[in-house]
Amino acid sequence: MTTLGMPINYAGDFRETIDNLTDFEDVGVQRITVPEAYSFDAVSQLGYIAAKTRTMELQTGILPMYSRTPTNLAMTAAGLDYISGGRAVLGIGASGPQVIEGFHGVKYDFPLGRAREHADICRKVWRREKLEYQGKHYHLPLTKEDGGSGLGKPLKLINHPVRDRIPMLLAAIGPKNVALAAELFEEFQPFLFHPEHVQAAFGESLDEGKAKRDPSLGDLKIVVQTAVRITEDADEIERTLTIVRHHAALYIGGMGARGKNFYNSLVQRYGYVDEAKEIQDLYLDGRKDEAAAAVPDDLVKAMSLIGPRSFVAEQVDAFEKAGVGVILGAPSAIDHRDRVEDMRVLSEIVSR
Repeated sequence: MTTLGMPINYAGDFRETIDNLTDFEDVGVQRITVPEAYSFDAVSQLGYIAAKTRTMELQTGILPMYSRTPTNLAMTAAGLDYISGGRAVLGIGASGPQVIEGFHGVKYDFPLGRAREHADICRKVWRREKLEYQGKHYHLPLTKEDGGSGLGKPLKLINHPVRDRIPMLLAAIGPKNVALAAELFEEFQPFLFHPEHVQAAFGESLDEGKAKRDPSLGDLKIVVQTAVRITEDADEIERTLTIVRHHAALYIGGMGARGKNFYNSLVQRYGYVDEAKEIQDLYLDGRKDEAAAAVPDDLVKAMSLIGPRSFVAEQVDAFEKAGVGVILGAPSAIDHRDRVEDMRVLSEIVSR
């Protein structure tokens, strides 16, 4: 059965949002995810949310690999799992060089190899094994030969984790990272997800990774974040689609340089080659409204849950047929009661 989740926004009054979170939990929202780009950290917020909720899964969405060591990520996830009674989902990703090198001052290199070693090390920590690991990027303990003092010891986590395997999610859209997610992670979160083009964009990579997948991991869950507005009001539908359109233009056009924009490349794999170039040219020239207007209507509608209930139900079916196991619905109504009602209806659709 598909899990219904909800993301928390970067902006807004956090305490007010969380004080209202139980309203969403009561109508069937099963997961909450908090982003971490170059904003406030996600973990402290999720710790607060853990105390305010009862059953929601708590997903980091997404912790950059470069700003924490693998062991620190494992400790953090185990701590969040402990205070929440086993509700943590560790979402990690590579981010991009503009953030990693610009904000963190850390070299952006070998994202694929680092993701693999993060998964290996985190699971060793949760199993309370002594940390002896000689990877290409991480060496535990750090020996003199690898640049350490030689005094490091192979330690294991002091505490006993609630679970010895916390679900791990990899945010990925590039072919090699998608293959790695399908091989080694419980969940995989793409971006700007178009259910009708999943095979063209990800099919070969998913097949490659699943062929090497350990059966103990279970089936791979695809996690999709999408805007939600369930209404027959044409003006309200257009208002919400416009938000999605501008959000898509930001990533397709502005998140990266020409020739180094992962989201632009993804949309090209969907088949929007000329459109992707036009959006990027307009956005980087500062013509952001024109860039948003250039985002194809069918792309905007396909990656959203916006419209009458019947249309939203069709879209949910399309997501599920494409392999989606978790829908992170961002309620987009202006009024809180309407947002809760939209998520209640979506919960009914998802659990039918």
